[in-house]
Amino acid sequence: MSDNKINNYVILLAGGVGKRMQSEIPKQFLEVDGKPIIVYSIENFQRNPQIEKIVVVCVKEWINHLRDLIEQYSLTKVEWIIEGGATGHDSIRNGVFFLRDKIEPDDYIVVHDAVRPILPQKAINEVLRVAHENGNASSSICCHPPIVYTEDFVSAVSDIDREHVMLTASPQAFRYSLALKCYEKAEKENKHDFTFTSSLLIHYGERVYFAKGTTSNIKITQKEDLPLFEALLKVPEEFLYS
Repeated sequence: MSDNKINNYVILLAGGVGKRMQSEIPKQFLEVDGKPIIVYSIENFQRNPQIEKIVVVCVKEWINHLRDLIEQYSLTKVEWIIEGGATGHDSIRNGVFFLRDKIEPDDYIVVHDAVRPILPQKAINEVLRVAHENGNASSSICCHPPIVYTEDFVSAVSDIDREHVMLTASPQAFRYSLALKCYEKAEKENKHDFTFTSSLLIHYGERVYFAKGTTSNIKITQKEDLPLFEALLKVPEEFLYS
C-alpha cells in the first residue's frame, strides 16, 4: 500500500452449526426481533469507521444464504465469504491464511464470533487501540464469581485465586504478521485445538494484552440466551459499555 496506511480487517466466525442450540438452523442465522443474529454482528463492524473490510468464515451450506443477507441489508464491508473448518481453530486459520495475499503484514485483524452480537462501538475501538499499541489485544473483564478447580465435575478440590484471573472473549485484535506466524507454526505442528487466537499466542510464548470488555458481550449458545439478547437490544449502547 503506497500510503503506508495501517488498515483493520475483521475475520467474523460463523462456521459453527450450533448443536447446543438444538436447532436445525445454525444459531448465527436464527432471527431475533426480525433480523438474523449474524446481521447484527456484521452491522457492528459495518458502522465502525476504523474497519476496512470483513471476511466471514461460514458454514459451507449457508454461504449462499449469507450472500443474500449481505445484499438485503447492504453490508458493503463484507468483501469475502469463505468456508469454515472442522474446529474453531481451523476456521480462524482459514481466515488468517486466506488474507495472506490481500492485506499487509502491519495491518491488523479483528477476530470475532458472529454469535456475540452485542458489541458496543467503544469496545471495538478499545481493542483496536490496545492492539495498535502492543501488537495484540483481547477483550477482557475481571473475574467476579468464585472460581474452583474440579477433577471430576461433581465436586471441587481447590479454590483458584480470582484476583489473578481474567475472563477473555472476542473481539480480539492482532498485528497480521504476528497472527500469521503463530498459525503457520500450529499448522506445521498439526495443532488444531486452540480455543482462540489468544490461547495460540500464549502457547508460542507471546504476552497477550487486555482491552476493557463488557459483560453485555454475551455469546449466544443455548436457547435461554435468545431472550437475554433480545432484552439487551433495547438497552442504549452508552449503558452497555462505560
